[in-house]
Amino acid sequence: MSTLYRNPYFSLNENHNQTNGFINSKTLPISSRSDMKHARRIIVKLGTALITRENEDGLAIGRLASTVEQVSQLQNEGRQMLLVTSGAVAFGRQVLRKEAMMTMTMRKSLSPKDILENSRVAIQRQACAAFGQKGLMSFYERMFQQYNIGVAQVLVTKTDFYNVDSRKNLQATLDELLNLNIIPILNTNDAVAPCTDTDTEVTSAKDEIVINDNDSLAARLAVLISADLLLIMSDVNGLYTGPPTVEGSRLLYTFCPKQDLQLISFGARSKVGTGGMESKVKCASWALDHNVAVVISNGQIDKAILNIVDGKKIGTYFTNAPIKTIPVDVQALKAREGSRLLQRLTAEQRKTIINKMASNLIEYSKDILQANKHDLEEAMKEGLKESLRNRLGLSQKKLETLSIGLQQIADRTDILGQVVRQTRIADGIMLKQVTVPIGVLLVIFESRPDSLPQIVALSICSGNGLLLKGGSEAKYSNEILTKLMQDALEPFVPRDTIALINTREQVADLLQLGKYIDLVIPRGSNELVRSIQQQSVQIPVLGHAEGICHVFIDKDADLHMALSVVRDSKCDYPSACNAMETLLVHKDVVRTSFFESLIDLFRAEKVKVYSGPRLSALLPFPPPPANSLRLEYGDLQCCIEVVDDVHDAIEHINKFSSNHTDSIVTENQNSANEFLANIDSACVFHNVSTRFSDGYRFGLGAEVGISTGRIHARGPVGVEGLLTTKWLVQGHGDIAADFTEGRKKFIHESIIPKQQNT
Repeated sequence: MSTLYRNPYFSLNENHNQTNGFINSKTLPISSRSDMKHARRIIVKLGTALITRENEDGLAIGRLASTVEQVSQLQNEGRQMLLVTSGAVAFGRQVLRKEAMMTMTMRKSLSPKDILENSRVAIQRQACAAFGQKGLMSFYERMFQQYNIGVAQVLVTKTDFYNVDSRKNLQATLDELLNLNIIPILNTNDAVAPCTDTDTEVTSAKDEIVINDNDSLAARLAVLISADLLLIMSDVNGLYTGPPTVEGSRLLYTFCPKQDLQLISFGARSKVGTGGMESKVKCASWALDHNVAVVISNGQIDKAILNIVDGKKIGTYFTNAPIKTIPVDVQALKAREGSRLLQRLTAEQRKTIINKMASNLIEYSKDILQANKHDLEEAMKEGLKESLRNRLGLSQKKLETLSIGLQQIADRTDILGQVVRQTRIADGIMLKQVTVPIGVLLVIFESRPDSLPQIVALSICSGNGLLLKGGSEAKYSNEILTKLMQDALEPFVPRDTIALINTREQVADLLQLGKYIDLVIPRGSNELVRSIQQQSVQIPVLGHAEGICHVFIDKDADLHMALSVVRDSKCDYPSACNAMETLLVHKDVVRTSFFESLIDLFRAEKVKVYSGPRLSALLPFPPPPANSLRLEYGDLQCCIEVVDDVHDAIEHINKFSSNHTDSIVTENQNSANEFLANIDSACVFHNVSTRFSDGYRFGLGAEVGISTGRIHARGPVGVEGLLTTKWLVQGHGDIAADFTEGRKKFIHESIIPKQQNT
């Protein structure tokens, strides 16, 4: 044991040695959530509301067991854990009340009424603490024994901190226990402590806090033993701007006491325990000022302690660094407010905004291209794939094309308030269905900065607020493009009507804000779209997970046309979602000169070809077999497979496609009609390259994305896909009872709506 012994009177500022791979925070301060994995000494404070069941009706065994398991895991990883636990008074009171009831039932002289009245008499708090502490500690000891961890009970009073000798002894005791791999479990000695707390014992030092509850006790202990991290676990998710139950209160994931204190409005204390959120904030701020990182969180969240230490965004993280970024919920709220202002504008005003955006692309083209050059240089250094670099690049020609597309969108701004349906319900009652914005859109896209102005213009045209998350590889391009788009907005609506989101973590937070965000549109890789679809539980997702597009060359095809369509579909932009990935050929076309020309075409374009099972069986020397017939290559690669006829092609496509875009090349109109009618995809073409599946080429001006879903928009989503409708009914004091009781009758006369806004 002597090898573990240390000087018991080490300084408060003494640095701990590196142990078990952890670096003490005094040499490597915790300056962000990601640094928490380095924390070596961690104090976990458990509040009464977390430890006891509702109304203090006994211990919450399940929650405590989970907490003990998490603390044990961290301890067994080589960290030094210390618990500050409440709950002794509540636990003791519950047991002693039962004891009192049993005693009273044995008193023959008392009537049932007397027993009932006496059972409500409050039991002295100190007695509850004395009795409850024993049971609480016994429970902890049994639970930690399951993980081969020893625990030690340490009861303290305020005097132990205010007396220099007592404080040194406490510090030495805790330090020794921690280094012996024993978890100290601390509580205030409520059996002997006075019921009222005053500040008279506090020294004259201005940097001290009074120990009034276990929050202040935990803070003082954290500083005393030079802890790296203090976790204050309760039954609330963290620090809110106001009481959590009050409408409009929002959770602060990061809190800077020096900057944000004025944002907080504290509510009433918890019904159990002696502290409250105001006490927690005061104690957390004091510990933070003494170089201890602090998180206030909800201990009822699954694996909350482990996830916090792992750097997950749980609870409120206290920091002294001023917070420069706007919280995502505030951004979402501002986008919501901006969208409501935007839809009040006239069509001409929205048109002016979009035309200004279009002119900004040309006027500031040099600045845009310079920022894009910076992105391309960084992408080259990072080794980004050539196909992704191609999507990342901008040019003067691209900017000019973008500008024209935005001007086309500007001509559609009268789309809001259009009457879709008009019905005379009864005499004097008129019903209208009119177009309105969806609300706030969250659009996530990768690599292609040219999509940003298109998305913004479509959102402005349709009156929607917008949050954008572009790929980090286009950081500088996206930033300048967003600024230019916001510049065009500012004379009419706030810049925050559209906003650029910077990190993936912010996206994860936004996907929980169904209150403010109405639709998520991911554009990018299969992995991106699937990830967003899995994370977005509250908000609908519009998009496509894959772009497995087919071209079928029929036996009656114009073969010269077929070569042209195939070349364009595969080689024009192989990384696009509307590029051909599988080529189907009629069985009569195999072993012909045309098929040889087809292979020569792929060879000349450097397209790597794979063969399907049926093609492999027909050729003596087939290309390498395809790993799957349902694969999006996103590059100069494709699969060739053989089918018997148009019906076989339809069956194959409906089985293996992603319902994005599929095309037939044939001069047989009957085969074409059969294909067009029975392919279950968002876009189905005849004698046209799959690359035409695009909002700009469809005359929509641009697209916010391509949807393969069947609800709401499908295919390239232009401005119409960003609208919904609402119903307007106008009458003259009409009531439903008049119709149910026969005094009035429904007419339901359909009226052809005039082509004008409401």
